[in-house]
Amino acid sequence: MAAADGQPEAVGVTHSGFVALIGPTNAGKSTLVNRLVGAKVSIVSHKVQTTRAVVRGIAIHNNAQIVFMDTPGIFKPRRRLDRAMVTSAWGGAKDADFVMLLIDSERGLRGDAEAILEGLKEVPQPKLLVLNKIDRVQREDLLKLASAANEKIAFERTFMISAENGSGCEDVMDYLAATLPEGPWYYPEDQISDLPMRQLAAEITREKLFLRLHQELPYSSHVETEKWEERKDGSVRIEQVIYVERDSQKKIALGKGGETIKAISTASRKELSEILEQPVHLFLFVKVRENWGDDPERFREMGLDFSK
Repeated sequence: MAAADGQPEAVGVTHSGFVALIGPTNAGKSTLVNRLVGAKVSIVSHKVQTTRAVVRGIAIHNNAQIVFMDTPGIFKPRRRLDRAMVTSAWGGAKDADFVMLLIDSERGLRGDAEAILEGLKEVPQPKLLVLNKIDRVQREDLLKLASAANEKIAFERTFMISAENGSGCEDVMDYLAATLPEGPWYYPEDQISDLPMRQLAAEITREKLFLRLHQELPYSSHVETEKWEERKDGSVRIEQVIYVERDSQKKIALGKGGETIKAISTASRKELSEILEQPVHLFLFVKVRENWGDDPERFREMGLDFSK
């Protein structure tokens, strides 16, 4: 039931808070946030560094509202965009009530995971360890991994889950709902993300771009929703621009006879129609904007700090 101001009328004592999900690239953070929220709020692909800024997914569990902050994967930055993404991730961690470190159980503590554990020592918030993809690893190895991580950081709890099939996720939700501080909910009961719909639509198209092109198109691409028109017949007309840095990348995005861009548009339009629950007319354009990765306006559009 909702009150007159649009806020839900939860019965009894309510809990609420922010949970930052951090970890190496491709550990499954976006998949887990979507699983815990119960709807798609963050794009997913097998390419690393898909998430570029903090995306908040909002879940209700028992009498608690849990706001999950899906942060960019933490890695050793090389470009300005990389640095801004890593800064955004650590900033999300420092703004949360809890920090959840997600580790890919198959990869373990190698590489970036080791560096993240070191960085977490400077974060004062209570920390949770979440080992993902447990269905792919022997239990004995999982216990060794959990022990090794807990020797480095004093985690409040360790969870073993599969974000893909949902195993163990209910335990995470039960713990957070009971442990987050008492307080009113931050968002209306039916809101699942704080991402504006125009931006979410752009993210959906960027996901389809990544999935379609795999390694063919580097990270020098960005999608913006330029026009959004609600039409009298109940449909919506959306115009988006895919920015790339070179003509050669534009040709890749378009494909022979426009085949690639048509496939991306079809996939994106289908998902957007399901999310919006209304017909969508989607028009995609590909434009070359050299060095957009050094353009302050593009960083603002993505919710990143250009100065980092």
